[in-house]
Amino acid sequence: MTDAFKDRERGFESKWAHDEEMRFKVMARRNKLLGLWAAQEMGFGADKAKEYAMSVVQADFQEAGSEDVFRKLRADFDAAKLARADRVIRAKMEELLEVAGEQVMGEAKK
Repeated sequence: MTDAFKDRERGFESKWAHDEEMRFKVMARRNKLLGLWAAQEMGFGADKAKEYAMSVVQADFQEAGSEDVFRKLRADFDAAKLARADRVIRAKMEELLEVAGEQVMGEAKK
């Protein structure tokens, strides 16, 4: 391989790693924001809300995708006897994904 090709390959690998790191940060931020929203919906105080938000972040490590997070919220709302339609939860997940992306990208530019 030529040096130029090796440099280009390293550049692509570096960009891929950076993009993956940013995706991870955005999803973690979305899950934290989602946890804070859900905690507020359930009437948690500030300390319990922070703890709950971290449990939502950790729930995302169970499997690929966001279904593990959705199932956690669905189960927790059901346990708290709060009627929240699936579409409401999913809409909030999408809304907060956009917010999280803006926040993380804004922080990355600083």
